[in-house]
Amino acid sequence: MELKTTRFGVLRVAESDILDFPEGLPGLEECREWVLLPDLRNDAVAWLQSTSSPEIALAVVSPRRFVADYTVRVSPAELQPLGMSSKHDAQVLAIVSVHAGEPTLNLKAPLVINRRNRIGRQVVTNGDMPLQCSLRLASTQQRQAA
Repeated sequence: MELKTTRFGVLRVAESDILDFPEGLPGLEECREWVLLPDLRNDAVAWLQSTSSPEIALAVVSPRRFVADYTVRVSPAELQPLGMSSKHDAQVLAIVSVHAGEPTLNLKAPLVINRRNRIGRQVVTNGDMPLQCSLRLASTQQRQAA
């Protein structure tokens, strides 16, 4: 399939690369199909590109790359729509945004994707995870833990 984007130009993507978010994302409910694209300049970052809105692409990262002890704690009902038979089927991504000129990770509401059936959704974690975790602070803590 040919995908026209404002950030990446025209891309060829296989139908099998499409991720289905049946409920969309909060604020982007009309965007239900996405494709995950690598960032060619930074291997820590990927882009979740909407297939229906060429101008919408969200920077995402694996939160464990920056917060070593990060875990997703949600009720089983939150994950039930994904149809996962094992937690090993899950790919967890945090959306990166910029607040006060600083990059932050949304650790409170990560994206969870079932790798087998390519269905995803944004979930809200239980506990005290921050909605805006400083990426610089998380990177510093990760290096100190190593």
